[in-house]
Amino acid sequence: MKRSALCWLTVCISGLVLHAQDTTPSQNGSMATAPAKIGVSMVWQAPTDFVTNAHAACDKSAGAESFPECFINQMPVAGAPSAAVAFTRLFYQQNDGQVAIMTAFKSFSTVDAAQVFYPLRANDNYGLLLVNGTPKIIDVDDLKKLDQAAMQQNPMFQAVKQKYAKTDLFPNDHSGSNPWPRVEPLPAGGTQFVVTYQLLDGCHACQRVGLARFGWDFDASGKFLRTTFIPTPPPPKILPRPRTPAPPTPPSSE
Repeated sequence: MKRSALCWLTVCISGLVLHAQDTTPSQNGSMATAPAKIGVSMVWQAPTDFVTNAHAACDKSAGAESFPECFINQMPVAGAPSAAVAFTRLFYQQNDGQVAIMTAFKSFSTVDAAQVFYPLRANDNYGLLLVNGTPKIIDVDDLKKLDQAAMQQNPMFQAVKQKYAKTDLFPNDHSGSNPWPRVEPLPAGGTQFVVTYQLLDGCHACQRVGLARFGWDFDASGKFLRTTFIPTPPPPKILPRPRTPAPPTPPSSE
């Protein structure tokens, strides 16, 4: 084989390998390009009628298995940029078929944060993700990753549990314009993202009886290390308002 032909073949094979590394199979079998870095270009503020219109388009035309894909396909129809759709597809592929739309992004350092909207959820419609580290996307509301054993052994938590026997951990509200975690430095250049959770008396709609904080710890390269329970005092008791004594009755003039 001539040298020029050999070089051409080598270039072609290398190009195929690079293309394979830059693509990820989508749920419907097509190849979707995975974004190299998650960023602000993937933010999309959906129109107020997006969810209603997407339901109208998908409720009758899509079966149970293809409904999320149909919903995602409605994003560009409603004006979503291609980068926003790419993020939603990436999240869908990596998170058990959940549909999430990025509504805000904040750059921190090696690891960043993204606020997302879950249009198909009944509860907890807004979420908070830690992105661009290793792994690429971490959902802070994945309660299985939290060091709940340390929380259960904490005396302050036990005091709340003794008073409210059904106390359990629930995600906090991540909606609004400031859903971001507090960021603290760790030794050797690492970073800790401090996230707050709710302690509720048994259910989403039940009384809030306290808060719990956990740190999501990353090393200097952005690799996720662990979660750390951060003891949080329970809220002060709500005391009843003192009763104002009635004014004395004036003496009768009769």
